[in-house]
Amino acid sequence: MDRRTFLKSSFAATLAGGTARPQGLSPISTPNIIFMIADDLGHGDLGCYGSNIPTPNLDGMASQGVRFGQFSSANAVCSPSRAALLTGRYPTRVGVPRVLAPPDNYGLSLSETTLPQALKPLGYHTMCVGKWHLGSAPDYLPTKRGFDRFYGIPYSTDMYPLPLMSNTDVVEQPANVRTLASRYTSKAVDFINGVNASPFFLYMAYSSPHVPVVASTNFAGKSGLGGYGDAVMEIDWSVGQVLNAIKNNGLDSNTLVIFTSDHGPWYQGNPGAFRGRKGQTYEGGFRVPFIARWLNQIPAGATVSSFASMLDVFPTIAAITGAAPPAQPDGIDISPLLSGAQQSLDHNTFFYFDDWNLQCARSGPWKLHVARYNSPAWSPDPAGGRINLPLTQPELYNLDLDPQESYEVSADHPDVVAEIRAQITAALPTFPADVQSAWSNTMGRSIWPMWDASLPALKTS
Repeated sequence: MDRRTFLKSSFAATLAGGTARPQGLSPISTPNIIFMIADDLGHGDLGCYGSNIPTPNLDGMASQGVRFGQFSSANAVCSPSRAALLTGRYPTRVGVPRVLAPPDNYGLSLSETTLPQALKPLGYHTMCVGKWHLGSAPDYLPTKRGFDRFYGIPYSTDMYPLPLMSNTDVVEQPANVRTLASRYTSKAVDFINGVNASPFFLYMAYSSPHVPVVASTNFAGKSGLGGYGDAVMEIDWSVGQVLNAIKNNGLDSNTLVIFTSDHGPWYQGNPGAFRGRKGQTYEGGFRVPFIARWLNQIPAGATVSSFASMLDVFPTIAAITGAAPPAQPDGIDISPLLSGAQQSLDHNTFFYFDDWNLQCARSGPWKLHVARYNSPAWSPDPAGGRINLPLTQPELYNLDLDPQESYEVSADHPDVVAEIRAQITAALPTFPADVQSAWSNTMGRSIWPMWDASLPALKTS
């Protein structure tokens, strides 16, 4: 019996009162998958996460499905977070440790199997709409990485030249950024309307609210919260159009819809109650909204407080559909959290990278900071250059009690510090040489901050 047949029979047994695979989601037929991801949207930027920006469609999606409170990106900047999403592996493993620029002639490693490539043998029709940012050279574009079709831009809207592409053809340059959201929406709806009964995977990657922060004329000035609020309102409208297309085609009961963001907000936007923003390994840079809706499969109005991450998306969709899972995944199948069968799952230690540099690690509720740059993200480099330095004393935070990372408790829990440091030491040899080299260089530098708690206190008078 193959995996797909097993999933179907398991679900039938569950309906009949059996106990086969009760912990996850087991569709009767291969489900459609729609994965929507915003660019630079903060954890606190949706109404259902506490924002005053009107987002009725996403709030409604959350009321019909499940909303996560501790969902983490796998990186605090664009390209690496997307690489993790589409591979189920840390971006440092798959050749994308940093943001890709237009001149770069490389991208997501060609040896990696992407999520759409894993779905293709099951008969899925696949389309990428929106921002790609995993390589703009011909061999790295979406149509070479498992997508049948592509309509969008190859990288962020603040990069130039900015071509709007249909498959591999440039149809507009520079792309009119103000109208991208509406055009993405039109292409997504057309795709849903045109696939008939075939299973499909739609990856819809919005280009906003990344800078330049703009919205179309239909939304400009409507939020009362500036261009950023207007852009979020337009994303919400777009989500509503996609959900309407699913309903109008009679696909509600066999379509899993997911919405999230690639990482925390940049200059504008709300990181929620968390410290830090885009480009930082504090929670504000990593924590993102995550909503999943699948009528009659995911309980309506559910919330999940357990930790999960972008690394889990590929393994989860593979488990649900019967697709081959990632080779050597860093994430796990979180479908038991989606179904409500389990309230928490055991994860391996979660590592926070900035470029090749490992700066933090999380085990359960405990997050240990071990290194930090000598200047904040997005600030001018200091005279000696921006470098990663080891912390004088690793900082330990209990994210269950202190999600803001405000109260450092390493002195009270030396056993936890020692255990997480041991986990880092054990994991490092599994990462590429660049990670190991960066770690050695960091640990060999002078400590940061440039004082030591063991030294006498400075006199102030």
